[in-house]
Amino acid sequence: MPTPHGVLMATILIVEDEVFIRQNAEWTIEDLGHSPLTASDLSGALLHLSGGEGIDALFVDIRLGSLPLGGYDIANRALNIRPMLPVLYTSGTPLNAEMSALFVEGGQFLQKPYSVKDLQKSVDALLATEPR
Repeated sequence: MPTPHGVLMATILIVEDEVFIRQNAEWTIEDLGHSPLTASDLSGALLHLSGGEGIDALFVDIRLGSLPLGGYDIANRALNIRPMLPVLYTSGTPLNAEMSALFVEGGQFLQKPYSVKDLQKSVDALLATEPR
């Protein structure tokens, strides 16, 4: 079923360790017509990824304090479980070459703080990409 923006509704796993930011992303994803799943850490993300839930994309914070490589670790583990999963990274740190070199193939980036419109554009673009 298409969202109000013409993109098919998707289930998006949001992995963010800051409660307020996670809830805001969850509500925004819902408002955009998608179905959000949330996790605050690797173990929560793995529960969703290993379950039978259909997950169409991963939206992950790069700077998760509990892991050596934060969101990069989660994205890599996610692709081991679901190889075609598109990944949207986010961070309050401006993107640089060192950061983008750690992205999974096809990974995209959204700078924090982001607006609803920025998140919509990024999610729409991510979901419009062909599977790898």
